[in-house]
Amino acid sequence: MVTSLKGRHCLTLTEFSREELLFIIDTSFSLKQRYLAGERIIPLLPGRHLAMIFEKPSTRTRVSFET
Repeated sequence: MVTSLKGRHCLTLTEFSREELLFIIDTSFSLKQRYLAGERIIPLLPGRHLAMIFEKPSTRTRVSFET
């Protein structure tokens, strides 16, 4: 079972166990599927912050100019 991620910071991936990383990735995949299915407001994350993972430098650059 995944321990609570509340109050944890995502500065480096080495701070998380394999199980915790898989939980984060599975949750993000589930949220993306809900968004693609047309659900635009997902009330699971009120008052929470999200992190983005960029696999390619070009994506990171583009998104930095959009925000």
